[in-house]
Amino acid sequence: MPLVVIGINHKTAPLEIREKLVFTPEQIAHALQQLLRLQDVREAAIISTCNRSELYCHLADSAPSEAVTEWWGGYHHINSQHFSPYLYIYREAEAVKHVLRVACGLDSMVLGEPQILGQLKSAFNTAEKRGALGKQLRRLFQHAFAVAKQVRTDTAIGSSAVSVAFAAVSLAKQIFADLRDQQALLIGAGETIELAARHLHGNGLRGAFVANRTVERAAILAQEIGAKAIALPDIPNVLHQADIVVSSTASPLPILGKGAVEKALRQRRRKPMFLVDLAVPRDIEVEVAELDDVYLYTVDDLESVIQDNMASRREAASQAERIIDAQTKHFMGWLRAQEAVHLIRHYRERAEHERDQILQKALRQLEHGRPPEQVLAYLADTLTNKLIHDPSAALSQAARDGRLEIVAAAHELLHLPPDL
Repeated sequence: MPLVVIGINHKTAPLEIREKLVFTPEQIAHALQQLLRLQDVREAAIISTCNRSELYCHLADSAPSEAVTEWWGGYHHINSQHFSPYLYIYREAEAVKHVLRVACGLDSMVLGEPQILGQLKSAFNTAEKRGALGKQLRRLFQHAFAVAKQVRTDTAIGSSAVSVAFAAVSLAKQIFADLRDQQALLIGAGETIELAARHLHGNGLRGAFVANRTVERAAILAQEIGAKAIALPDIPNVLHQADIVVSSTASPLPILGKGAVEKALRQRRRKPMFLVDLAVPRDIEVEVAELDDVYLYTVDDLESVIQDNMASRREAASQAERIIDAQTKHFMGWLRAQEAVHLIRHYRERAEHERDQILQKALRQLEHGRPPEQVLAYLADTLTNKLIHDPSAALSQAARDGRLEIVAAAHELLHLPPDL
């Protein structure tokens, strides 16, 4: 039964395409429910981040993936023709290898970044809670998590602090020579914002505001870095105080508009503002970039900054690829073995049934006074004949028909000398 991955990411699709196909955290549970209603979908999981959206599916035998693609477009009210050129579709071994590479951070904008592993685990947990996982996908995710741990243990893939958040802070340091004189506004309270907050705080940032839909969650992060927590509606009141704005929320609509930034610039007397929008869909209206004294960057803009920090990870990535190749073969071996499970079970049940029948006959012979040694000989001979009759007849017929591949397979299966 085929494993399939259908997705888009920062390599295959521009931001304006990715943001139309993204699933918000609130949507994923409902989307899984709808996806599983498709006739050929047996199991499913969805991961959706700022850089990628992917559907992991276990489909019925020989089922086409087009129905899943059509469903994806329909869910977001987009004709699949508008985004299908940007999709990648992997099946079986390619799908397994892709999931392992994603888990290890080898398919990320930031090579080896660990954040995607947490997002993959979140996707796994959501699918598990919704009953969307079966034997194959559950095993695949668990295998991916184990391989990611092995790669981080056996290679230096995570030795340097490189991430999208780190790249954003690196860029801020290029624009502002000394962050100790700057103040930041952090919008959101997820993992990306947490990383950005810690990097900024570690570089001596003068102060910060943390804005979030849930103020209580913002307060936890704010306390950690000595910042002030505010609600999203309070952003216009403090925006003019922010030299640096980093935003990463799951909002389907922009948080910051051109008008609010324009007003803040007037209050700042045209003092420059550095804004980084790490969200998909975007948190900051694209028109903000048109304003003077504004430096606005999106996740796609950060790629060139990130590349400057990657040299130390490339050799480790090569080592990781070798591990992933070996672990892909290992998982595919397990997957192929599952195809024989029912056959083995049926064969064993039939053998046990024949054993029980012959044993009952032997016990009756003992009850009627037949000597035990004769009963044991009867039991051994009859059971042997029963068990080898069908395979022997099939081998004989295969030889007569010239089906030598079956005869050759019998040598391996039955551990017979090859020269017989």
